[in-house]
Amino acid sequence: MNRREFLRDTAALGLFGAAEAVEAQPRGLALLDGSRPKPVVIASHNGNYFKDGGKVTCVELAFAKLTRGVDVLDALLAGVNLVELDPTECYVGYGGLPNADGIVQLDASCMHGPKRRAGGVAALEGVRTPSLVAKAVMDLTDHHLLVGPGAQAFARNTGFKIEADLNTDISRKAWLEWKRKTDPNHYLDPNQRSARERKLFQHLAARGLLPCAKRCGTINCDGINAKGELAGVTSTSGLPFKIPGRVGDSPILGAGLYVEDAVGAVGSTGRGEANLFNLSSFLIVEHLRRGMHPKDAGLAALRRIRANTREHRLRKPNGEPNFNVTFYILNGRGEHAGVAMYGEDEDQRGYAGQTDTRFVLYSVCDENGPRNVRCDGLLPGTPQP
Repeated sequence: MNRREFLRDTAALGLFGAAEAVEAQPRGLALLDGSRPKPVVIASHNGNYFKDGGKVTCVELAFAKLTRGVDVLDALLAGVNLVELDPTECYVGYGGLPNADGIVQLDASCMHGPKRRAGGVAALEGVRTPSLVAKAVMDLTDHHLLVGPGAQAFARNTGFKIEADLNTDISRKAWLEWKRKTDPNHYLDPNQRSARERKLFQHLAARGLLPCAKRCGTINCDGINAKGELAGVTSTSGLPFKIPGRVGDSPILGAGLYVEDAVGAVGSTGRGEANLFNLSSFLIVEHLRRGMHPKDAGLAALRRIRANTREHRLRKPNGEPNFNVTFYILNGRGEHAGVAMYGEDEDQRGYAGQTDTRFVLYSVCDENGPRNVRCDGLLPGTPQP
């Protein structure tokens, strides 16, 4: 072996050894004193509002189950089911606003940190709790994502009740008004459609046809138990009055949800297309792996979205994105944060009886009980009408 070959081979061995060393490093974020993190559940704002006629909210129920020893993912799903089943939450599950054809199509995903398993469904019709079908995909198949009629057939075959129509009086009346007010040609010029839809949602809310004026509603819920095990769930009826078959970020691993045990759990609400393009939830978990605080990791992802937003129709006159995206971030230490492109949002009108309507909020439940917390904004101001 000559000197050149020797240097080449030893360099390769050195790289191999370094790679093995990196892989062998602990992947978790253990507390410095060696103790376990305190249990906590976080969620989007609607996670601390809707109760489906009961006395507790999503984050309260999930935290109660999680602290009683229920599997971390099962605890989160129980909380999310409250939101999916509540007919007054018109952006998730039963009663979610339908697509342009008047059909409710639902998306959901879930990830189990300890098991390294995941499942999702998209454009699912007829099942009120798509998050549970997503878990069935995780548990009963070798796949991560089922869509459309195939997802419905799978749900039927595994024992879920299939309903002919998931509309409620609220969602149906809102769709009829939307149909009456918009151009019969659904494929409007994107610039015109964006302005028209913002005004239309304000009109629907003003007439009492929607409980609130939020245009983008999704439930994301993430939690960590006393063992330090992480999980996450995201569920949505998607963009209201969307083109039939449109799928957003919620059921896509790495976009609307990503979980890696001992590292972090991240979910998102807001403009799904922006999140899909940047696979932001995966990116945030990678930042957490490198030791970034949840707030800093989330803001870094928002900067990536900001830099990649080039289309004129998606930007304000000053060049900044003209939409909101919010991330809900929980790391393996139990530290959490909510971050948004804009900390204030014209679309965040709040829910009935709540006063903090100008700010983008996220929900938290821990040993101190449930509460809403303001999200940190990357940019000042709000998206423009």
